[in-house]
This record gives sequence, structure tokens and C-alpha cells, in this order.
Amino acid sequence: MADSYTQIYIQLIFVVKCRQAHIRPEWEEELYKYITGIVQKRGHKMMAINGMPDHTHLLIGFKPAESLSHLVQETKKASTNFINDNQFCPQKFQWQAGYAAFSYSKSHVERVYWYIQNQKAHHRKRTFREEFSSFLKAYEIETGRKRPFDFWEN
Repeated sequence: MADSYTQIYIQLIFVVKCRQAHIRPEWEEELYKYITGIVQKRGHKMMAINGMPDHTHLLIGFKPAESLSHLVQETKKASTNFINDNQFCPQKFQWQAGYAAFSYSKSHVERVYWYIQNQKAHHRKRTFREEFSSFLKAYEIETGRKRPFDFWEN
């Protein structure tokens, strides 16, 4: 077979360094547009992006022409530079080193899309820690001695 045909849906979660609430409502839409541009220029499809002041969710149609870790690294690096170059934060902005990635089947895409679009309402009822713990449990991901993100306590 000469060509490759794929259907890969990934939800990514990026967290601000030390879970600081640096993403402000005044410029979050600009950030989301910028991140969308990065993802799409790299050949992937942005399906949803939204978040809170301390973290961002993306749902992408992933094309395996590059590794997921490289896409995340380049997206975080470019978006960090965008935030700092535009002086959106009074202090230096940084994402945490890690990220989360969860895959979905086509039948789950609409549910994940709406979940991401409703982040602000969702987080009125549930903390990010509770949200992330539920992802780890649902996907049966063992963290062992690792601490997910900077805020996690042992």
C-alpha cells in the first residue's frame, strides 16, 4: 500500500508551570488561535481548544507524520514564546515539562469536543486535580512514584 490512511483522535492537556493561573481571559482567545495555527501548520486538525487559567485542553485529529511528543514540544515552545514576546504575563510564562495525551475513537469525539468546550462550567463543580485523577482512573494509568504535574502531593 503506497499511501497511509489514519484516523487518530487525541486529547492533549498542557499545564502552566506550578499550576499558576497565568492564562488571562483578555488574551486566551489569541493564545488558542495561535496554538490552532501551530497545530494546523504541522498537518494536524484542531477540533477543539479551551481551558482554564492554569491548563489547556486540545482535541486534535492527529497525523502520524511526526511524533506526538515532538508536536507537543514544538507547540508548547512556540506558544510560550508567543505569550512572552507579547508580554501577556507580568512574569515569564512557562508550561510544565510534561503533558497528558488520551486517545479516542470516532464515536467519542463529539462527547470530548463538548467536554472541552464546556471547561469553564465544568470546573465550577470539579477541580483540575479531580478532573485529572478521573482521567488516570478511567484510562487505568498507573503513576507509580511519579507525580503528575507540579501540584500533586504524595
